[in-house]
Amino acid sequence: MDRVDLKPPSDDIGRRADAYAAAPLLNCLLREVAQPLPGPGEPGEPRVYRLPGGGRLLRVRGGRRPTRPELHMEGAWQLLGHTDLVKLVADELRRHTGVSNDELPIEMTDSRDAVAALLTARARATAPDDPYLRSEQSLITGHPHHPAPKARGGGPVAGWLPYAPEAHARFPLVLLGVREDCVAEEGDTGALDALGAAPPGYRLLPAHPWQLGLVGPDLAPAFADGRLVRLGTTGFEAWPTAAIRTLYEPLADVFLKFSLDVRITNDIRRLWRHDLLRLRRTNAAATRAFATMGRPAAWLGDRGYRTADFAFEELAVLVRDGLRDHLLPGATPLLCAGLAEGFDGDPLAATADPGAWWEAYLRQVVPPVLTAFADHGVVLEAHLQNSLIAVDAGGTPVQALFRDAEGVKLVGDVDRAAGWERLVYCLVANHLTEIAARLAERHPGLDPWPAARRELARHSALPEITALLTSPTLPGKTNLLLRWTGADGADARYLPLRNPLATTGTDS
Repeated sequence: MDRVDLKPPSDDIGRRADAYAAAPLLNCLLREVAQPLPGPGEPGEPRVYRLPGGGRLLRVRGGRRPTRPELHMEGAWQLLGHTDLVKLVADELRRHTGVSNDELPIEMTDSRDAVAALLTARARATAPDDPYLRSEQSLITGHPHHPAPKARGGGPVAGWLPYAPEAHARFPLVLLGVREDCVAEEGDTGALDALGAAPPGYRLLPAHPWQLGLVGPDLAPAFADGRLVRLGTTGFEAWPTAAIRTLYEPLADVFLKFSLDVRITNDIRRLWRHDLLRLRRTNAAATRAFATMGRPAAWLGDRGYRTADFAFEELAVLVRDGLRDHLLPGATPLLCAGLAEGFDGDPLAATADPGAWWEAYLRQVVPPVLTAFADHGVVLEAHLQNSLIAVDAGGTPVQALFRDAEGVKLVGDVDRAAGWERLVYCLVANHLTEIAARLAERHPGLDPWPAARRELARHSALPEITALLTSPTLPGKTNLLLRWTGADGADARYLPLRNPLATTGTDS
């Protein structure tokens, strides 16, 4: 992006931002706290919930993206704007948990304001021609069950908007030289050396300009004594993906993942030392698992990292495999989270045979995840943002690709039951449930769950499958309560959700 325009958003953009921000916040409240009352009788009718903290009644319209929240007050339903909704949620959580939290309501408001800034910027930005990049940069709602999915650390818009994927940003990387005796690295980092030229006695270290702006003052001594030198910027632009701190460079076909000292959803997005030190082991396990499966399933390996030993986490950069060596000939990769949200050229919306499309999708996505667990004890974090689906020229899914060794768990390091719970949450509750719901929205009359049940049942040799197909519930992550109570972002806690796999027939 060439500039940042900070003009106030229009009334229309303000209303749209309210709606975008309200949907995931309502999803959290309805999933984690509210108690549904009987009804509604007809599709499209509003659903009424009781808020247990004070017994108040809330009603909303819509399904997976709730709209028009109304609170029953003084004998009538009163429509809530986003500001009032945040106040209601905060008050209810104080009553429900007995805990106060002054930070999360601010994040909720920041998230809404960030959406308004993104909508304003997006209206005058040019979307990339590449459908893969369009899918990565499509997430205006973002995580559909997080109370503040678009919060950007509370910083000024001008500080983060130039690097926002949702605004179709692209930008050059800053190039640093780190003195050779200060380099810390592991694995294959050769792709970094091709990004530019370092002077004698130094190694090349690219930096995300947003991160460098955040940590720059702490690096002043290293620049002063020559441990770091500035080498300008790259002659090419990189594209931020949905993960924000992970960038794709199409010419070199490589992904670069950086630290970012900003809270995005539940965590400060640093490349933490302990994760980097275990990365080679988890990536090797995932690579071996996919090697035994053979194509078409693919793993985008995290090859290695490089950093400075005096700023190990702050300046770390991770090198990840690109796409071309893994893709089937003629296939076009798309971010699965982009399919859940929708984007220009989205094959889920365009397919004329949604049943066949969904069966093809399931055939590509489900087997690699279950095989990695059953045969190798590898728990993939196969949620929507870590999964890609490649489609053929007709838009039919032909290949699944997975990424992010940082999120991989290994049975043995974690209890098998805990690993399976995490797998089911990521694959079914987070991933398949969202794709199935959007497919049903776009193609009324389709019931996607019998096909999902059949695909999972094909793996009945895995002992946990029978329980999955008969359990009345699935694990649902409690992001609202996690953030409100100040739990560690990696400390997943689950509550039971209705399991559509157990309540559907086997024929369709």
